Amino acid sequence: MSKKLDGKVAVVTGGGSGIGLATARRFVAEGARVVITGRRQAELDGAVAQINGGVTAVRGDVSNLADLDRLYEVVGREHGRIDVLFANAGVPTWAPIGSITEAQFDTAFGTNVRGLLFTVQKALPLVADGGSIILNASVSASKGRAGVSVYSATKAAVRSFARCWAADLRGRQIRVNAVSPGSIDTPFFGKGALPSGAVGAFKASVAATVPLGRMGTPDEVAKAAVFLASNDSSYVTGIELFVDGGAVQVWTDTGREQDPVREVAPRNTT
Repeated sequence: MSKKLDGKVAVVTGGGSGIGLATARRFVAEGARVVITGRRQAELDGAVAQINGGVTAVRGDVSNLADLDRLYEVVGREHGRIDVLFANAGVPTWAPIGSITEAQFDTAFGTNVRGLLFTVQKALPLVADGGSIILNASVSASKGRAGVSVYSATKAAVRSFARCWAADLRGRQIRVNAVSPGSIDTPFFGKGALPSGAVGAFKASVAATVPLGRMGTPDEVAKAAVFLASNDSSYVTGIELFVDGGAVQVWTDTGREQDPVREVAPRNTT
């Protein structure tokens, strides 16, 4: 039985942990040869050991253009092309408008916007005609939440990139789509995104706002990425695929203890 990505070459940035690692694992399971990159060598080594075959790692920071050049030199030398690019690497930033620093702004936009842009641009000579480019956006681009204006703005830019690059690259039949995760339980929360000791309470409060009543897993985003990477989505380009438990599209009244659906349509017990 053929696999969805048999014979494909895929590159995943931010592939050492979280969504990137889960996606690299799924890509390999579906038959792809995968190259991951990230800033921390120990994480990359751990990811390669976990996946156990079909993946290689190149350390680098997507905000550093020389690192991107080195990444693609390795990919070109070892594989000759890219069929799937998952531009996943990103950094969190949490601060209300009154306390945003220049360093926070520069770091967030330098990685999430500038880094992502050049991740894609520098890959283009290797991307095969008919290939798939997937950008990791976020539900934060669609919702206003206190303290995340800079991060949300970076992800709004990513969403716009998907639309515009789908138009730019249509002549080569390269599809460009965005996947927008919602509340996903990843190491993101332990990387300075929240004050120490606040992670557990924050996760519980977030889960309460999700229509499905829980946070998602990195593997659930990875499954969506496989869809966008494969021929299953051959007529899909320029879209934003939400993987968020319904958070953006479905209204949830978190202030009511009783399930409103049951109030409107009580179960027939006769």
